[in-house]
Order: sequence, then C-alpha cells, then structure tokens
Amino acid sequence: MNHCNVSTNVVANIADSIPESTAIDPTLYDTYKVKKGLRNSDFTGVLVGLTNIGEVIGYQRDGDKITPVDGHLYYRGIDLHELVDHLESASRFGFDEVVYLLLKGRQPKKSELTCFECFLSEHRDLPTDVVNNLILSLSGKNIMNMLARTVLGLYTLDEHADEISPERLTEQSLNLIAKFPAIIAYAYYGMRHNHEHEALVIRHPRKELSTAENFLYMLKGDEFTKLEAEILDLSLILHAEHGGGNNSTFTIRVTSSSGTDTYSAIASALSSLNGPLHGGANLKAQNMMEHLMENIENWDDDEEVKAYLRKILRKEVHDKSGKIYGMGHAIYTLSDPRSVLLKRKAKELSEEKGREAEFALYDSVERLTPEVFKEIKGPNSKPLCANVDLYSGFVYSSIGIPKELYTPIFAMARVAGWCAHRIEELNFVAKRIIRPAYRSVAERREYIPLDKR
Repeated sequence: MNHCNVSTNVVANIADSIPESTAIDPTLYDTYKVKKGLRNSDFTGVLVGLTNIGEVIGYQRDGDKITPVDGHLYYRGIDLHELVDHLESASRFGFDEVVYLLLKGRQPKKSELTCFECFLSEHRDLPTDVVNNLILSLSGKNIMNMLARTVLGLYTLDEHADEISPERLTEQSLNLIAKFPAIIAYAYYGMRHNHEHEALVIRHPRKELSTAENFLYMLKGDEFTKLEAEILDLSLILHAEHGGGNNSTFTIRVTSSSGTDTYSAIASALSSLNGPLHGGANLKAQNMMEHLMENIENWDDDEEVKAYLRKILRKEVHDKSGKIYGMGHAIYTLSDPRSVLLKRKAKELSEEKGREAEFALYDSVERLTPEVFKEIKGPNSKPLCANVDLYSGFVYSSIGIPKELYTPIFAMARVAGWCAHRIEELNFVAKRIIRPAYRSVAERREYIPLDKR
C-alpha cells in the first residue's frame, strides 16, 4: 500500500467537501411533503405516538386554526399548578413524590411514600470503585459527558443489566434516579480538582435529607437555606417531565424501542440533553441576562431596555444570533406554567438574597420582549412568552450553583420522566422499533474505475 503524501491533509480534504456533499435543495421538502424536524408547516409537532405520562398544552387546534392559550402541563393527568400548590401549602419537598407518580401512574399513599423515600435514600451513594475509577481518575471538563460515562460504567455492576422485565426496569430506574445527584456532585469536584487545582471535596449523601437537600449538601455542605432547598426541589419537579416529544425523551423512546439496556438508553438521552439547543438553553439565557446587566445603564428604564432588546433581535449585539434566550417555546404560546411557578418562588428568593433589582430586570425582559418582537417581526408573529429557562439561571446563580451544573441539574430531574417513558415504550405500546423514513434525493451516478478518476 502506498503511503499518503505527508503534505496531504486528509481531514481538510474531506471537510472542504461538506458544504457540497450535504447540500439539499430546500424546495424538495415541500415537493415530497417532508416534515423537516418532525414539525408541521405551522411549527407544531408531528404526532408520532401516544402516552399516559405527561401532557403539554400551549394552544388549541380547530382544523387548521391554532388559538393561543395559557399553558398547562399535566403529570399523569394532574395539573402541575395544582400539584405544586398542594406541596407548597403543606411545606413538603415533593420531587420524590413526583418520581413515584411518574413511574407508578398514581399518587402514593402516605405509607408508600415513606417506603419509597427510604428506598431512594438507601441507594443514593456510589460504590467507592465507581467514584475512584469512573469519576475522579477519568475526570473531564464537561459534567454531562462525565455523567453519561458513569451511567454506562454502572452497567458493568448490574448482573441483570440487559434484562427488560418490569421488575428489572423499575430497579434500574430507581437506582439511577437515586444516584444522579451524587454522580453530578462528585463529577463537579473531580473536575475542579483535576483541572482547576481546587480542593477535592466528597460529601456522602445523608439519609434524612430530601433529594434537593442532599444535592445542596454534597455541593455546599451545610451552607444552604431552607428556601434554597425548596426552590431547587421546585425546579426538579418542574423539569421532571415534559411529554414524549421533547428531544431527549423522544431519543430515549427511540433507543428503548430497539430493546437496548437501560444504561445505554439513559446515556443516549443525556447526550441529547447535552446539546445547546435543548438542555443548554438555561445557560444561554443566563449569559444573555448577564450581558444585559453589563450593557443597560438604567435597568428601570423600559425604553432603554427595549432599545437593547431591539439590537439583540437585529443581530447587532450579544452573540448576534437574533435570539432573546428564555423567551418563546415550541408549544407554549401565552404562558409556560413552569416559568409562572418558578418566577413566583424566584421573587421570594430575590428578596432573601437582596437581588430585587436584578429580578426586576428579568421581569422587564419578559414583559417587554413580546412588544419588541412584534415591532421587529410584524404584528402577525407568533405569541411569545417566557419559558422556564429565563428564570432557572437566576435561581441557580442565586443559590450559588456553578454554571457547569445547570444542565446536569436538568438531567437530575428529567431522568425520572425518561425512565417512565422507557418503561411505557417497552411494555405498553406496540412492540415495534421506531423507524421513520428518509427519501434520498441523490442523483444516480456510474462507478468510475480508480485509474480514471
């Protein structure tokens, strides 16, 4: 075999061809009635499945007409607003109860909840070998990647890893849900120790603490307030489930439909959530808000705020994407129920932390963006509301959670919904691998012999 000329850059040779080799005439999508991105022409999602787990409502459809409505999110048929209101009135941490609801399909009785919380507390910590060999010795800079790698590593400790019976699926799901907070906290300190030369801190979970309290304890020790734990618990509840069509949940339904093991399926969902267009949106919103705080002199001046928002939409400032992060959603139109609930608690947190002026700027962005958006995009543009990402970054920064952990916290919550959808996909739907179609538009060509190319 002849050796390649050392001056030949193989990577550049192939990379340079990508614009041509991937080019597809966009008019062909209409020609062949292709729903690109599994979206209809009105940007609603293509209906591809049925579920009993979560329901997302942001508009009403009457034939081809779509009417914007206030958003609602249902967990197993229970309105999220009602669920959160009852938990907050009872001053109870509710994430573990929501996990039970999503997996079991109904609310737990008091005795069932007590046993369930005890089970989770018994499974929160990680084996020493996992901590040393998968997290600390192989530390990376991306916590999401470290989380996915550790999940795959846990496969090797499960003697029944490939079994997909209801009992094994439940056992594997609960074990992962319980362990996610510790994996994330240990991975963060491993990253800090190996790459930033900071002290290595490993705090083991405490059985008497809730999921939110345990995570804050492993991250900050005893230096957290009751309100901080309450609002983190609320954030976990709000992120636990969002229907079957969001990118990471659809990913786990696709991979699960092949019959793969739980660890591989969860890793696939984590890989999806790691994308900046999905789980990274909260960080983008937070970075944008920090940019606004640096560049708007008078946060109370609506006209100055609007003027800067116009510059963002015109791609003149910030990252020049033309996007106001934290505003707008694929389904929600008039309101995102998660944002409404989180904002309510975030205001309380802003008062505890002395960040009322900053919170007021967030409120101004939420209030003024729809007005500016219509100015720039036209009066018939889609209604725009704040989504949960707008306030989640404010909440996490107020609690003192590092930015590297924003998306992992999303995963810590959503793993509950992922597991519920995986179980449903494997047990209650037609057992058929998800396999949509792609139409090839490549022209037919004759093979050219090597010596004639």
